[in-house]
Amino acid sequence: MSRPVRVLLAVLGVLALLVVVFLVYAHTVMMGERPAALRAWTDDAVEITSTETGIVIAPVEGDTGEGLVFVPGAKVDPYAYLDKLAGVAEASGLTVVITKPTLNLAFFDTRPLAAFTALAPEVDRWYVGGHSLGGVRACQLAADEEAVGLILFGSYCATDLSESDLRVLSVSGTADGLSTPAKIDAASGLLPADAVFTELEGVNHADFGDYGAQPGDGASGVDDETARRLIAEAVADFVD
Repeated sequence: MSRPVRVLLAVLGVLALLVVVFLVYAHTVMMGERPAALRAWTDDAVEITSTETGIVIAPVEGDTGEGLVFVPGAKVDPYAYLDKLAGVAEASGLTVVITKPTLNLAFFDTRPLAAFTALAPEVDRWYVGGHSLGGVRACQLAADEEAVGLILFGSYCATDLSESDLRVLSVSGTADGLSTPAKIDAASGLLPADAVFTELEGVNHADFGDYGAQPGDGASGVDDETARRLIAEAVADFVD
């Protein structure tokens, strides 16, 4: 075997190894906690439907005809958000569509907003939002003409939306060790001047879902039920 062939095979071997390592990394997710998911599935206030593209949470009563496309945080199981977002759907009347990102990483998901809004064709007006890096991706999707607003959960934009006419809500936690209050404040200039900022006392980064502790996060000062209620109330007050 000639030297060039050996070099080529070595390079191909390294590339193959890197692909395998990346795929293992992408598919190692922070899994949703089973008790929280069961609470959502058995909640009489909402109806939940799961498809290959996303999970639809529809309020049984008080449907406003508006919806929220929600992008999960990086490498977080979409089902980890069921219970918290079921609370949002019930309190606000929004139909929530949780996306299932490609490779569990929102930035690898190039599908347009319409791919997710199509899961709830009865909805007339759409907000787009997300948690953590999912919120960063949501800021990009908010440029779609179908979006009327943006709702960030423990997140902030890297895209300049300051001149847009979007209605914007930023819900954050005082104990968030990742999307810290300082980081959210530093990025606030990228949002419209009338953006609403709601800071939840004692809530940390992982409190926006139910997937256990997250490295680098602050210590939560609230229980799951309280976090669920605070998040739901913040969204309901905004869309009311």
